[in-house]
Amino acid sequence: MKGYQTYHKKKIVFVFFAVVLIMMLLTGRIFYLMIFCSEYYTEKAIELHERERDIKAARGRILDRNGVVLADNRTVCTVSVIHSQIQDADAVVSVLSEKLELSEETVRQKVEKVSSIERIKSNVDKTIGDEIRECNLAGVKVDEDYKRFYPYSTLASKVLGFTGGDNQGILGLEVKYEEYLKGIDGTILTVTDAKGVEIDAAGEGRIEPIAGNDLTLSLDMNIQSYATQLALQAMEAKEADSVSMIVMNPQNGEILAMVNVPEYDLNNPFDIQSVYGDRTAQMLAAVSGNELEAANRMWRNGCINDTYEPGSTFKVITAAAGLESGVVTIDDQFSCPGFCIVEDRKIRCHKTQGHGAESFLTATMNSCNPVFVNVGLRVGIDRYYAYFNQFGLLNKTGIDLPGEAATIMHKKENMGLVELATVSFGQSFQITPIQLVTTISSLVNGGKRVTPHLAAYITDPVTGNIRQFDYEVKEGIVSEETSATLRYMLEKVVSEGGGKNAYIEGYSIGGKTATSQTLPRGSGRYIASFIGFEPAEDPQIIAICIINNPQGVYYGGQIAAPVVKKLFENILPYLEGIQYN
Repeated sequence: MKGYQTYHKKKIVFVFFAVVLIMMLLTGRIFYLMIFCSEYYTEKAIELHERERDIKAARGRILDRNGVVLADNRTVCTVSVIHSQIQDADAVVSVLSEKLELSEETVRQKVEKVSSIERIKSNVDKTIGDEIRECNLAGVKVDEDYKRFYPYSTLASKVLGFTGGDNQGILGLEVKYEEYLKGIDGTILTVTDAKGVEIDAAGEGRIEPIAGNDLTLSLDMNIQSYATQLALQAMEAKEADSVSMIVMNPQNGEILAMVNVPEYDLNNPFDIQSVYGDRTAQMLAAVSGNELEAANRMWRNGCINDTYEPGSTFKVITAAAGLESGVVTIDDQFSCPGFCIVEDRKIRCHKTQGHGAESFLTATMNSCNPVFVNVGLRVGIDRYYAYFNQFGLLNKTGIDLPGEAATIMHKKENMGLVELATVSFGQSFQITPIQLVTTISSLVNGGKRVTPHLAAYITDPVTGNIRQFDYEVKEGIVSEETSATLRYMLEKVVSEGGGKNAYIEGYSIGGKTATSQTLPRGSGRYIASFIGFEPAEDPQIIAICIINNPQGVYYGGQIAAPVVKKLFENILPYLEGIQYN
């Protein structure tokens, strides 16, 4: 009995000390949480009773080089509901469905959804948002937001690109420079009670948004507008599928204009009908009725996304390789009977009766295929391929637009004499217009490979600080001697040869025409083009015009060269009258 009592006392003592120990641990834990973790749990408690709504940051504007705004913002509203604060659900559903032009079923599903906040509709016109706000519906929030707006609608659409529902960049410069344009969103903070009802006395807290940076381009709105006008006229006159034009400074790669007609409406980027009109059904049939695929085709920037056989404009590259390697001079004599034989292939000249005896200079003026085949064979496969690399043809240009396509060229090991011959006058491979303009620029500007670009600098809207963009330049693409010879030859093409329809009295213009047949051969579809620069002695401006599938007369010298002539006639005096920064 005594032993039992002793055991019982020990057990009580043990339990007592265990309880004391537990209490001490709990007290220590509480002390730790209250003293050392108070800040953390205070924040958690505040978060539990706070509701957050985003304040969208204004997207940075896009401006041309003269400060003309090409992409701006319009104030719109985002309408949301907070389930716990709604007092009259039927009234909310009725008003929102009417004002926002949504079905009552759609609105009711969101109103009755138990969540901290539910967005009903964004990009609501501000006048509609103000009307909803004036209804004073408990649980309905109307916050001001921004929507992208393009003042010139279709101008440079395939360059600028557009934004999505949340104002994020989708295509073109809008997505390329998203990190600079998007800004930082702000926040509206409201305090609620345990039931989620806002406490009026607590008011609202705000973290102000930070607007995105403005992006200034090398693009000139005046030149872009006029080039677009000329391209549209050419497309309509020749009933062509499309017309592309690039205007660039060959000394530094600044793009002054990039045109791809038909353009689309940046403010309604999914409106296929406005672009293709009566041909919309034909376009949809071509993509099996897939409207998104049709839209993707409509959005494509042909100057950088698409490749084509350049035809005779590529003879400038062959001439550069021949002159640089020393296998030909401008005075070398040739004879053109109207064709040449390479292995088992008969390659014809565009002048079927032949040009007869001619120098290399005259052959360039005549755009004689057999002579350029001869020069290509003299250069040889190994050296020609080495020049492809030296001139930068096998790499992308690095232009600051998404989706640039690469040159489609024969692999060196697959290039035989026939392939070399056809490449020499611009067939059997494909290239982008921007690659051709960039490469020819490097051959006539003294031998420096510039990086074509559109972005000049960004401006911080708060501080006004400017950040310039820098672009790579590679020297020594060709010698100055070769470059000077090419400039002389190409000036003769315009003043006395096949490019005479681009000649302008009082100006020294160099250039080259081209007419290429699209695949499959014999389809009757052609591409007419002309590339020209001015002044020939020291090029400051270079332009290319490409007309896809023209009807009737399809020769580049007859239909593309006059377009560049009209362009130069108008923009050369304009460029002389202003000073670019």
